[in-house]
Amino acid sequence: MDLRFGDSKPTDEERAAVDALLGPPESAWEGADDRTDTDLRWARGGREARERRDLLLPGLHALNDRVGWISEGGLDYLCRRLTVPPAEGYGVATFYAMFAVKPRPATVVHVCTDLACAARGSAQVCAELERDVGPAGSAGSGAVWQPSPCLGLCERAPAALAIRAGETPRTAVVAPATAEAVADAASAPHEAAAEPPAVAAVPQAGGDGLVLLRRIGVVDPGSLDDYRAHGGYAALRRAFALGPAGVIREVTEAGLVGRGGAAFPTGRKWSATAQQPDHPHYLVCNADESEPGTFKDRVLMEGDPYALIEAMTVAGYATGAHRGYLYLRGEYPRALRRLRTAIDRARARGFLGKDVMGQGFAFDIEIRRGAGAYICGEETAIFNSIEGRRGEPRSKPPFPVEKGLFGKPTAVNNVETLVNVLPILIEGAQAYARTGTGTSTGTKLFCVSGTVAKPGVYELPFGATLRELLELAGPPETLRAVLLGGAAGGFVRPDELDVPLTFEGTRAAGTTLGSGVVLVLDEGVELPRILLRIAEFFRDESCGQCVPCRVGTVRQEEALHRLKDRTGAAAAGDIALLREVGQAMRDASICGLGQTAWNAVESAIDRLGAFK
Repeated sequence: MDLRFGDSKPTDEERAAVDALLGPPESAWEGADDRTDTDLRWARGGREARERRDLLLPGLHALNDRVGWISEGGLDYLCRRLTVPPAEGYGVATFYAMFAVKPRPATVVHVCTDLACAARGSAQVCAELERDVGPAGSAGSGAVWQPSPCLGLCERAPAALAIRAGETPRTAVVAPATAEAVADAASAPHEAAAEPPAVAAVPQAGGDGLVLLRRIGVVDPGSLDDYRAHGGYAALRRAFALGPAGVIREVTEAGLVGRGGAAFPTGRKWSATAQQPDHPHYLVCNADESEPGTFKDRVLMEGDPYALIEAMTVAGYATGAHRGYLYLRGEYPRALRRLRTAIDRARARGFLGKDVMGQGFAFDIEIRRGAGAYICGEETAIFNSIEGRRGEPRSKPPFPVEKGLFGKPTAVNNVETLVNVLPILIEGAQAYARTGTGTSTGTKLFCVSGTVAKPGVYELPFGATLRELLELAGPPETLRAVLLGGAAGGFVRPDELDVPLTFEGTRAAGTTLGSGVVLVLDEGVELPRILLRIAEFFRDESCGQCVPCRVGTVRQEEALHRLKDRTGAAAAGDIALLREVGQAMRDASICGLGQTAWNAVESAIDRLGAFK
């Protein structure tokens, strides 16, 4: 291992930020100023330090939160404390979009330019910012603004997020955003008291038929007692009564499948993890919903955080995991605050810790913040990110249930999947399975955004049609298309709205349900520019590990740049090239990012007649 530390020194602020996370250094090797231990020819506790490599990402957050960027001296100090080669630390720091390794102002404003915000006028916000504040990336008045991929605030598009570094970092969500409001947030970001409650994103709130959303707007998200008064922890009590095998049997018989898009049977995943002889087992909650147009998990975490904590505890009990990691995307400051509060209070009351509810079962949860990398929504990329490495996907097999986080058996589920476990245990598997269809049971959350009257998170039983969903949201008078499944999904024409919203129904219709994104576009939206934004997104978010994705996403974007003003015969050559590149990405990419990067473009060409 070639450490090769440089001569750069951390500032007092950087040292304090790292020491607050790791504790004070114990030797000169770790960077202590104590001159009684200055022999750097040998290291004490090297193995112990290397085993803490998983604290690299939290350490990078600590530096970035405190100063606003990560200097060479700060990175060297963090890497010395963890016995990580600085070159590897630099590779990790530069992997994430929210970190900077060059000086920048303490305040950074991220202005979303992704699909939902583009449909709601983000281009005009950016143009006005360039006119009034200056070009993106240019520092002025102690702040800098920059275009951003989806911030998960699609129901309030266009959106922006201001972050000010300091001893106590401050954030401000600006949504809907105007150039004036963004400039104000840049000058004085604060924890925006005016930000609407989570229930504002649930147009059905208070209505009948809600299961996963029934507590949103009803319970105080900061009160454990209020959560328990509305049925909280009844599911965990039943889990203890059933035993781990009984919980897995209920989940299996209920027909629950993953809600992140892959639709893998949850019971089978839990059973495979529980049966592994290698220990310890781990549970990972994937709360890094970075698919453009997706915000359902954010609403659940902000409005009903204890439900997720309870569901993770049930999953840990069923799979034999005593530790859970909640991987939360970095652009969700309010969800982070709510979850931290919920975990602390649940631990203080005996719902987490060494003896959960007096049942002799030990389980605890640690939050790990992402830092702006869509690829970390892939289950094995999450493992690398948590372990302090670049968030690149791993080859499979071995599968996570065999060798996952830290090389141990791991169950990975997203927020919506986990929260579904609670009604299964409370109602029973048979009652749960009566909702929906034979192969898509229960209810599904849909993130409706774009040009609709009432954007937000909707909950409908599987089998409802797209037309029924749009009638609830208020469709535009002149509907151009609906994008299902987000950037990795496919388009649906106005004459195809009777497609049933099930995994098998959308598949039969030649599209995908994905994670539940429903982006509605009217005739005023320029479809070629939407496609170009999708291509830019995949180019930016490709981890670069495999050639088909690394090169293919660039070639796809280049072709769409040429096509945005072409039609007919002039477009034929580039369309043929897109098909060839898209098929190569689909067949040969390591993970789902490259395999699905061509989906939306292909469906726009074949179903919507783009570029004819």
